[in-house]
Amino acid sequence: MWSRYRAAGGLLSRGRSLNQKSWRWKSVSANERALQYRVGEQIHGFTVRQVTAVPELFLTAVKLSHDSTGAKYLHVAREDSNNLFSIQFRTTPMDSTGVPHILEHTVLCGSQKYPCRDPFFKMLNRSLSTFMNAFTASDYTLYPFSTQNPKDFQNLLSVYLDAAFFPCLRQLDFWQEGWRLEHENPTDPQTPLVFKGVVFNEMKGAFTDNERIFAQHLQNKLLPDHTYGVVSGGDPLSIPDLTWEQLKQFHATHYHPSNSRFFTYGNFPLEQHLKQIHEEALVKFERIESKTDIPKQKLWEKPREHRVTCGLDSFAADPSKQTTVSVSYLLTDITDTFETFTLSLLSSLLVDGPNSPFYKALIESGVGTDFSPDVGFNSSTREAYFSVGLQGIAETDIDTVKQIIAETVDEVIAKGFEEDRIEALLHKIEIQLKHQSTSFGLALTSYIASCWNQDGDPVELLKIADKVSRFRQCLRENPTFLQEKVKKYFKDNPHRLTLSMSPEEDYYDKQAKLEAEKLKKKVNALSEEEKKQIFEKGLELIDLQSKPQDTSCLPALKVSDIEPKIPFTVLETTLTADEVPVQYCAQPTNGVVYFRAVSSLNTLPEELKPYVPLFCNVITKMGCGALDYREQAQKIELKTGGMSVSPHIIPDDSHLDVYEQGVLFSSLCLDRNLPDMMNLWSEIFNNPRFEEEEHFRVLVKKTAQELSNGIPDCGHLYASIRASKNLTPSGELQEMFSGMDQVKLMKRIAEMPDIKPVLRKLPRIKKYLLNSDNIRCSVNAAPQQISEASKEVEKFIKGITRSKKERKPVRPHVIEKSSEVKPVGSKMLNCLQITRKLINDPTFKPCQMKTHFVLPFPVNYIGECIRTVPYTATDYASLRILARLMTSKFLHREIREKGGAYGGGAKLSHNGIFTFYSYRDPNSLATLKTFERAVEWAKSGEFTQQDIDEAKLAVFAAVDAPIAPSDKEIAYIQSLH
Repeated sequence: MWSRYRAAGGLLSRGRSLNQKSWRWKSVSANERALQYRVGEQIHGFTVRQVTAVPELFLTAVKLSHDSTGAKYLHVAREDSNNLFSIQFRTTPMDSTGVPHILEHTVLCGSQKYPCRDPFFKMLNRSLSTFMNAFTASDYTLYPFSTQNPKDFQNLLSVYLDAAFFPCLRQLDFWQEGWRLEHENPTDPQTPLVFKGVVFNEMKGAFTDNERIFAQHLQNKLLPDHTYGVVSGGDPLSIPDLTWEQLKQFHATHYHPSNSRFFTYGNFPLEQHLKQIHEEALVKFERIESKTDIPKQKLWEKPREHRVTCGLDSFAADPSKQTTVSVSYLLTDITDTFETFTLSLLSSLLVDGPNSPFYKALIESGVGTDFSPDVGFNSSTREAYFSVGLQGIAETDIDTVKQIIAETVDEVIAKGFEEDRIEALLHKIEIQLKHQSTSFGLALTSYIASCWNQDGDPVELLKIADKVSRFRQCLRENPTFLQEKVKKYFKDNPHRLTLSMSPEEDYYDKQAKLEAEKLKKKVNALSEEEKKQIFEKGLELIDLQSKPQDTSCLPALKVSDIEPKIPFTVLETTLTADEVPVQYCAQPTNGVVYFRAVSSLNTLPEELKPYVPLFCNVITKMGCGALDYREQAQKIELKTGGMSVSPHIIPDDSHLDVYEQGVLFSSLCLDRNLPDMMNLWSEIFNNPRFEEEEHFRVLVKKTAQELSNGIPDCGHLYASIRASKNLTPSGELQEMFSGMDQVKLMKRIAEMPDIKPVLRKLPRIKKYLLNSDNIRCSVNAAPQQISEASKEVEKFIKGITRSKKERKPVRPHVIEKSSEVKPVGSKMLNCLQITRKLINDPTFKPCQMKTHFVLPFPVNYIGECIRTVPYTATDYASLRILARLMTSKFLHREIREKGGAYGGGAKLSHNGIFTFYSYRDPNSLATLKTFERAVEWAKSGEFTQQDIDEAKLAVFAAVDAPIAPSDKEIAYIQSLH
């Protein structure tokens, strides 16, 4: 996977994904063990260099180096059962052939110890991994996995080590994963020769995304002198210049222990990891001089400007306003961890939220629709940079935007920042340090990757509390501390790039023409003998892809290795005086309280339904009570970890035509701020403000732009939502709320010269939604906080209005579903009859529908959906396993390996919809035929019991994925049955 990592504040900006499974109630044995290591101690070929406790993150960091190769190693001991391993190599390409990216794909296609084809994908079915992937960044390649099972950890470690250090790098794998010349129909030499390859198509797909095109050019032009001046993922027009020999040479020079960084995380013993890594890999190498250092960028004496082009955005609100412009500044070396930390905070103060100077000056100017891509601070390169600008502007407004940016910089230098905004930012850091996620190890390895890659100190990077203290001290000692940074890095900095990008109507035609010319040149240079060889190699590749694989060399868990019991979660459900059910879940939340509520949409008139997502998006951003939208944003930042509202469609477990429709309210805060958070919700429910028409227009334009920008990355999801639209009654609602219908509606609203009619709908929606008629709540908090939380929630419920008259549901067929609240995997302290009002449509008849959205992309996104059975039906489990079986044993081979798509497979959703999909796919009709053939393949029973057992493992890995303390009850609040 090609990824332009934004490591800036990565650990703290990953919000909800940062957490942890089961600390605070367990012993701290992992930390205690780590603290016993002594500097200079030798363990299995490694020497301990440093042992550091980082109490704010509840971890101990052990830094080691390998004696004979110099490989660097960081172990982070933490009482977390979701253990992670990663290996990282500094990879510094000097051209845009995509060599590190194609190598990342190819090393995973087989190795000395595991010579079968594609052991990486095959291990997905032989493991209980909670994460497996690989990433190519601008200057490093990272291979991480995580699992909760010690045996699984050893299995995956063995496969990853062998892949990284001893890959087969077969020519046919290079052709499959990178690029090849092959006949359009490989079995017919009369069909024309074309370019094929997984990475080739992946990058064609990646560069259909205008935001990605812009961000790539920005980095290439701001840091042009070395590896950052090229496309590490590969430019589709340069990828065909890469040879197999060059790929092997790049591996030999970059994938060596002397150029590697090992990272392990969690509560498994360190000694076992070191022993395995030393014996299976490092003992076979000697130290070499790694020549992969990245020199500092030579600083410019004066600013530069650059213009690029892109494809038209068919969903742009105003077709005449599709230009993007930004001004970017080269900052400091990322190994200076305090300066980097300061600049990342400064960046947040400059661009985050409606109170930031650049939001006020740029977003609210009405000149554009949203910030330019890659806005803010980026520390993924040796020297960090900051970028700010606008997208969705007229080409004639480029100079206006540049002028606004310059004036805003001057204004910040003159006025500085309000103290409350700085406090809000430091509060955000505090809450993110306490918030726990199941993928904390993955967040850590991503957060330290760039700095460590440049030989910075990864442990120093983790000492966030020290940096906050030092930052506060700098502000105390020098009140103009931040203004001086703005002057130094922005006002007086000649290394400044103005980048503008405008669409060309024939952009994709030009790209296709350039590709055709490249192809013609390649083909014309071939002798008849070479053409014959290409045909024969094409047949050889198909033959290899079609052969059954002997995977007996690969390690595997068995179904018997799975923990047979589900861990129980204790829940307590009570009814308030207003008959509102509230569920309490005591969890080790580390001083954070999580609140959620669901309100029903049953009484909302049908004509208002399409506007529910927009209502959800703006209701916490328009102001409430005495607070205008700026004051509200400030209060939310100072007192909470965020407040969000989203549409909520829950299919019934036992009937495909029955569903619940509502809106989900979510927020979190430090326990000391619970009264303030609940007071904010009270004001949002009782007194939301809808009078700020200009601010509403800004939010609408921003939302429409974000939806349009998201299509290239989520095309397969949009295709699948549309395909399932007519299969269940909730499918239509899903399309209305989350599908292309919503994208088109937002485009239409953004185009409206008069937005008042839409604004007037919001108070009407509020009347039906924001009351206590059909609401239920849940709280996750530490045991000692439950009593206080219950008082605040009771107060909130009593304080919100009830409808004066009883409203009837708009759709007449409402089922009242009562159930004793006792979910699987939970123990109730008391059992109540909870009644939910579900929608049923007895007249609904599923029907077939075919849709093709014409988009200006050179790749396709395909979805085909089938209505099957509800979640509680006997066949549901079998179908879930069948989806996994089809993906791993048939669709992966046909769609990715043979077809060249970046991804494809089958899945069964909770709503009983079975989906076939493909992603960044050069084919369309051929893929639809592949979906048909997958059904025939399954019917013919061309799979073994071992295949079924492997599919079960993959399904159980998803079922048993770790759940954060904040999310322990989420499945239950959604359905409460």
